[in-house]
Amino acid sequence: MKVYGITNCNTVKKALDWLKANDVAYEFQDFKKLGVSTEKLQEWDNKAGYEKFLNKQGLTWKQLDPAVKERIKTKEDALQLLQQKTSMIKRPVIEDGGFLYFGFDEATYKQHFNK
Repeated sequence: MKVYGITNCNTVKKALDWLKANDVAYEFQDFKKLGVSTEKLQEWDNKAGYEKFLNKQGLTWKQLDPAVKERIKTKEDALQLLQQKTSMIKRPVIEDGGFLYFGFDEATYKQHFNK
């Protein structure tokens, strides 16, 4: 299982704490240090749609220049922006086999990991 996120994100911290407390093994990839590939973003888009992981509630999106926001007309535009500004990806991203989840929801985690 792989978890993607940013180590100083409170939601990521909650998720990692939950996974540790429930003895769920995972590999962590820090967006800030390692980024995320175009292929991975396209894979997530194919499975869930980029709208599911483009975080428009976060500070990074809110601080974007309005002209930049206006230029996001296609999924290619959105994925390119997400690759440049990985902190706009809803976190954490959980990949576990066919399971793909963006964010932290304890009930969803309990159900998926049978805890």
